[in-house]
Amino acid sequence: MNPLTDHELHVLRLVSLGRTHQEIADELVMTRKGLTTTVTRAIRKLGARNAAHAVLLACRAGLLDGRPQRHGDHAGFVAHTRRGEPPCDDCVDGELDYQAARRNTRRQTNHQQQEAA
Repeated sequence: MNPLTDHELHVLRLVSLGRTHQEIADELVMTRKGLTTTVTRAIRKLGARNAAHAVLLACRAGLLDGRPQRHGDHAGFVAHTRRGEPPCDDCVDGELDYQAARRNTRRQTNHQQQEAA
């Protein structure tokens, strides 16, 4: 996955403030089509469904608003990945724990559904 550029992050920050595409384009002195292309590229890089989802994912990954970077959990692992960095050992361990917890939840759900049938 390609990391977000500074420009894409800046645009997502403005989107997170509730600004319209036209307002952002005017502020950054660019065309609305150019802005839409930038937003679409950021959405694609983050694997989001729309701009709001991209903002949420970027916030969770610690990429927006100067929030502290997460470490030692799934969000920390994702933040490293989205920044194009190799994850630190604590984040790898946190990701493995996260995946194990998801597997266990799925197994429990499947087991409960089988018992109910």
